[in-house]
Amino acid sequence: AFRRIIAKYGKPDVFVTEFVSVDGLCSAGRPALLKSLIYHESERPIVAQFFGDDPELFYQCAELAQELGFDGIDINMGCPVKTVTKTGSGAALIKYPDIAKEVIKATKRGAGKLPVSVKTRIGFTKIVIEEWLPHVLEAEPAALTLHLRTAKEMSLVPAHWDKMHRAVDIVRQTDTILLGNGDVKDLSHATQLIARTGIDGVMLGRAVFGNPWLFNREIQIDRVPLEEKFRVMIEHSRLYEELFSGKKNFAIMQKHIRAYISGFDGAKDLRKSLVDLRDTDDLERIIEAFFKGQLTLRPDSD
Repeated sequence: AFRRIIAKYGKPDVFVTEFVSVDGLCSAGRPALLKSLIYHESERPIVAQFFGDDPELFYQCAELAQELGFDGIDINMGCPVKTVTKTGSGAALIKYPDIAKEVIKATKRGAGKLPVSVKTRIGFTKIVIEEWLPHVLEAEPAALTLHLRTAKEMSLVPAHWDKMHRAVDIVRQTDTILLGNGDVKDLSHATQLIARTGIDGVMLGRAVFGNPWLFNREIQIDRVPLEEKFRVMIEHSRLYEELFSGKKNFAIMQKHIRAYISGFDGAKDLRKSLVDLRDTDDLERIIEAFFKGQLTLRPDSD
């Protein structure tokens, strides 16, 4: 739902889906997980992102990506979450470069003409750019997105953009496109980083929450009227319900709603009033009360 809203209000050059387990897609759990690979034509070009550690399953999922009409495939070798890394997936593949190479090669075989990219980090517990990246590049991915933190650092420290030159020197010896990721605030910041480091582009993630105008070069988010911001928030919420009612809990939408409600006077109190939010109708009533100055706070909210 969020991708469709972004496509409408500020489309990026490429969309990437949430990452989906190859183990799950190749098991009895496929029907449920296929919902994570739903996309709309307005989102093209769109890339399916997979995670796992079994080359054969990546091969099968690459074939699936072709069947589903995706424009490319991205392999997640960067997720630092323990539930992912303890299975040998995500950033854990940094510790197993031979398996990582086989995963990339198998995905490329199953992908046909679709380009295959990799998203990874600069290390697992320590920075190993020179040791790790040549292994990835040996398998010749079309693109490499480098998150400039180790898995151990998660997002707890500033991204090490000062280390990007080490990656540039290595990747420039190949035909692989190099993208950077980590702490990028907006398009202006991305443009500065590209100019400073010589990379080909930037992937933005967290900066887009609450800001579907992020990729729109004609709009500054701080100039979007609050009424318009809330209108789009409600549109987003309605679309979420339309797509996922009875399939996903409305609580998942809460993180997006809270992201929209920030950076203005009264935002904190408004967020407090959303604790028991049940659906979009509730949201509309609360927003209407906010604009009328009739917002009632919970007794324990002070």
